[in-house]
Amino acid sequence: MSTQHLVVGIDIAQQTHVARAVNFRGILLGAPLHFSNDDAGFSLLLQWMKDLQETYTLNDTIIDMEPTGHYWHSLAAWLKDRKLEVVLVNPHLIKKNKENRDNSPSKSDIKDAFVIADMVKNGYYTIIKENSEVFMELRVLMANRETIVHRLVSVKNQIHRWVDIVFPELRQVYKHLMGSRSLATLRLFPTPADLQKLTFRQVVDGWKTVMKRHSGERRAGELLALAARSVGAKHAKKAYKLYLQQLLAEYDLATEQLQVIEGEVAATLARIPLAKPLLAIKGMSILSAAGILGEAGNLSGYSHGNALLRHAALNLAEASSGKWKGQMSISKRGRPRLRHALVEQRATEQYKKERKLAPSVPMRFGCQT
Repeated sequence: MSTQHLVVGIDIAQQTHVARAVNFRGILLGAPLHFSNDDAGFSLLLQWMKDLQETYTLNDTIIDMEPTGHYWHSLAAWLKDRKLEVVLVNPHLIKKNKENRDNSPSKSDIKDAFVIADMVKNGYYTIIKENSEVFMELRVLMANRETIVHRLVSVKNQIHRWVDIVFPELRQVYKHLMGSRSLATLRLFPTPADLQKLTFRQVVDGWKTVMKRHSGERRAGELLALAARSVGAKHAKKAYKLYLQQLLAEYDLATEQLQVIEGEVAATLARIPLAKPLLAIKGMSILSAAGILGEAGNLSGYSHGNALLRHAALNLAEASSGKWKGQMSISKRGRPRLRHALVEQRATEQYKKERKLAPSVPMRFGCQT
């Protein structure tokens, strides 16, 4: 930061951003600017900054913004394409610094823009880490996969709920409701009333139409016996059947999309030279490596392993005062997806060790991957 810098703070929003400018001493320059989130608004911001530079005889500009959701991406890319220096301010720090100037908890877009500019003047900002196209693709793919996994988990839970309401005895026949045989049964004979109309031979013949290895006549007999005395819901049968059909369709769609995404992730990972030695680490899976590289970017850009831990917010933080010493905990001031990838990788390794020592040990670290 020099005496020739125009420091511009931008409060990001979905449609209309607000900008304020200060000099290297933190003195406000000019009036606040409201500009739209499009090319016309960005051009207005550029002209506003040029006018302030001419008015106050300033040569350099640093533009800082709060990374609010995804709304800042377009503006940051537009400014960087014009060779302007763009930095980010942590939203948590903005909240902490709101009362520095006026000793008031008040909040407004104009005040937030001023707080952002004032923080950058004091050096409280981070530089946007540039990554190559392949790392950016990997990050988008892994974020997309996370969304699909959440949908898949949700629809699985809803199918479990449906079975508990309509046909709870099905759990006595199939230990795993999301297995292929259980799902085939739900597709063919969704309710106990449907099964009560059939013989065990008709049930077996129905299974043969969708499965090469069906459950067999004995299990068909068990299923019919349980359906005959089922305590499941007897009302709204048509609505429940439609509900199940839509749940199964959503499950099939999410499963197919997950396979496509994971194939793309593997292909993208193969284009990264650093991925090969990373995958050579014992216990490292393709998805774990993709999660780490997608969020962290090129690992050669980190000077030390602790820098990566800090980026993932896995660095330790302590709260102590006088004779009182608080408990150490992780800071959680970083990228949650990177933290999840690193912690999940560690959990998977621990689980594999436990399974080797005691094969009967149940899984402690459940995940949907």
